[in-house]
Amino acid sequence: MLAMSALEAWWSGGERVPLVMGASERAVFVRRIGQGPTMTLLHGFPSSSHDWAKIAPSLVENHTLLLFDFLGFGASEKPVDHDYTLHEQADLVEAVWAREGVSATILVAHDYAVSVTQELLARRAEGALRVELDAVQLLNGGLYPDLHRPQPTQTALLDPERGPQLSALLTEELLVGALRPTFADGFDAVRDSAEIWQATSREDGQRIMHLLIRYIRDRTIHRERWVGALEGTDVPLAFVWGMLDPISGAHMAERIRERLPAARFEALEDFAHWPQLEAPQRVASALLKADGLTK
Repeated sequence: MLAMSALEAWWSGGERVPLVMGASERAVFVRRIGQGPTMTLLHGFPSSSHDWAKIAPSLVENHTLLLFDFLGFGASEKPVDHDYTLHEQADLVEAVWAREGVSATILVAHDYAVSVTQELLARRAEGALRVELDAVQLLNGGLYPDLHRPQPTQTALLDPERGPQLSALLTEELLVGALRPTFADGFDAVRDSAEIWQATSREDGQRIMHLLIRYIRDRTIHRERWVGALEGTDVPLAFVWGMLDPISGAHMAERIRERLPAARFEALEDFAHWPQLEAPQRVASALLKADGLTK
């Protein structure tokens, strides 16, 4: 019998649950582990909740970790011809919280999910969020859309004509090659990239990449709402940032420090877009420091 892959083992530790979203019921992968106050961890594009597998062992003694795959990602349902939006993913987060009985949580987000978090902060500011956010901790992502620098593959996927063609032709080799510049030089990203492909291609998910990538346009459309929610919130903020990230690295960090000078900021000078994969112990330590559990 073939050994179970790390990603398959990760999925075997959770379950695919039905969630009502709008007029439809969707199957969403959810995993809950650990003990203590809830910490919700949201993944980025194009990967899955498995992005947090390396840091989870350092967090479970102090927190109940709530992890799930967004609609269209990982082991969650991947409807075709669907209008994927960041607002819908925020609805999904709230639906998972309701199902799991979460009344308060620390929220940790990376990449794609930082915008979902900004929408949740906007709902909180409007008095429409039923879960209390004890703290928000953010890893590299396009918080300020005017500074976001998409990779060439992302730009191609956004094109109305080229995007569907690229999705149809996408292979593991192409995706791994596209991911390589987003990792720091010298970091061996082969296994991590292969696992991202495995998550992406489950149930032929690579075929909807041109639909999922529309989040970049969402950011531009809702820039005022989401930037305002981030800069105006009274929720404690902390940042753990890979400074070598070509997409949202040092140039994004400069804006964050300028606009949010009171927020805790942990600069990871030698790491890039995937801090939780490249420097898991540093990230886990930073998250616990921001939570006041370590010094």
